[in-house]
Amino acid sequence: MRITELFSSGHPFPSLEIVPPLSGITQQELLDSIRPLMEFQPRYINVTTHRDELRFVPQPDGSYKQEVVRSRVSPVAVCASINAHFPVEVVPHIICAGQSAREIEWQLQDFRFMGIENVMALRGDSLTGEKRFVPQPDGYAHASELVAAIREQGPFCVGVGAYPEKHFEAANLETDIAFLKAKIDAGADYVITQMFFDNAVFYSFVEKCRAAGITVPIVPGLKPLTTVRQLEMLPQAFSIDIPLPLTEAIRESGMDKEEVRRIGVDWCIAQCRDLLAHGVPAVHFYTMGKSQNIIEVLRACF
Repeated sequence: MRITELFSSGHPFPSLEIVPPLSGITQQELLDSIRPLMEFQPRYINVTTHRDELRFVPQPDGSYKQEVVRSRVSPVAVCASINAHFPVEVVPHIICAGQSAREIEWQLQDFRFMGIENVMALRGDSLTGEKRFVPQPDGYAHASELVAAIREQGPFCVGVGAYPEKHFEAANLETDIAFLKAKIDAGADYVITQMFFDNAVFYSFVEKCRAAGITVPIVPGLKPLTTVRQLEMLPQAFSIDIPLPLTEAIRESGMDKEEVRRIGVDWCIAQCRDLLAHGVPAVHFYTMGKSQNIIEVLRACF
């Protein structure tokens, strides 16, 4: 079923995003990590993909040989496993980064063969050490180009990402919304946002998107903040703000691990309840390999 058909039901629901596990994990271990979340009937699961990294291996003659490093199970294998065991739509990520147009076409052929109707189209990140994003030769430089290419490959329902606090490369939020509009104009069907911790930022973002002519569903993305380290790590990794009341509550907790976790989960529960009260079509949860905190939020909200 197409994701946009799920939104048309009028009943908000949870969706999930998982990262393919590191190589060496068994299929059963993967399924066991997902199974507890199925109690809450998520309607779809996004499966991320990450570009292959490169390393330089010293050779006997003193030169270096470039090798591709792939440390995770392939998204295709993860999607196939979920499809075979759970009654939920899978939504693989397709990225520009590290892939030619032909390689992306082959991926889409595999997903069509598997009966997958939905994909997320993303530009992807630069390689470590790159000052700016560099597309592959014969690849795509922008997510809008990728969306247009997917549209030519078949009747996929295409989701795209958005940044309520703007993408770190954008000069300002208005410019970033214009880039989002280009993805919608290229054929994207719905939007999932980056995580945020202040709902007022999300509501303002949606209002500005509507004013810019973006009419497709916009789904908020959430993640509980559950460790002290995430106060620094999340803003650095995702260019997001942590609201002062949340940071103060964590610091006043005495940095007790369980108390910090409880504060973060309770904050996410409050966010989710408020979003549902404001009529969002769904709430998307970034699990990042940690299911228990998400389970507590889902149990409180759905």
